[in-house]
Amino acid sequence: MNSIPTSKKEQSHQRIVAAAARVMRRSGFKSVNVAEVMKEAGLTHGGFYAHFASRDALLAEAVTHASQDSGALVSAFVEKLSARHGNRFQAFIESYLSDSQITACENGCPVAALCSEMRTQAPEVVESSRQAIISLQKLVRELLPEHHGEGASWTIAATISGAMQMARVLGDGKQGRALLASTRAELLERYAT
Repeated sequence: MNSIPTSKKEQSHQRIVAAAARVMRRSGFKSVNVAEVMKEAGLTHGGFYAHFASRDALLAEAVTHASQDSGALVSAFVEKLSARHGNRFQAFIESYLSDSQITACENGCPVAALCSEMRTQAPEVVESSRQAIISLQKLVRELLPEHHGEGASWTIAATISGAMQMARVLGDGKQGRALLASTRAELLERYAT
């Protein structure tokens, strides 16, 4: 998670980044309009360039923030669920692929929300996006039972982010929920032990 901002400027900066991360995950990279992000952050449009050299600089930082933020939320949820299940990998899969994530994309994983758009962004945004993907794979690797190799963690990261993308297209109804349920069951059967 990001460190706690100490100055008023740092606090404003973090509010802008957090607002951009929410907008970006909710509606995509193209929807990140500087004026609207500043308004959502409770600041005036004119102050943007005191914090960022460009819109792309904001997007790059917003991807990093979204990755760290969603990683921290998932990790906290994993700790809570694993106390009940005794299996951190199972808790992770149930958290990441929970039905509530179909409509909660603005606080979810940026990889699931934005993967199809990541490669077409400015180089600095692409690099932040790559790091978000690598962070997701590393988190999976940390939670996966040790006897599964590195290839399995990449397979799982790709599967869960793709399944969430597809479920969101199908919607928060029978089809979207069934897709997530079958993906959870398959991954847990194959990798939880």
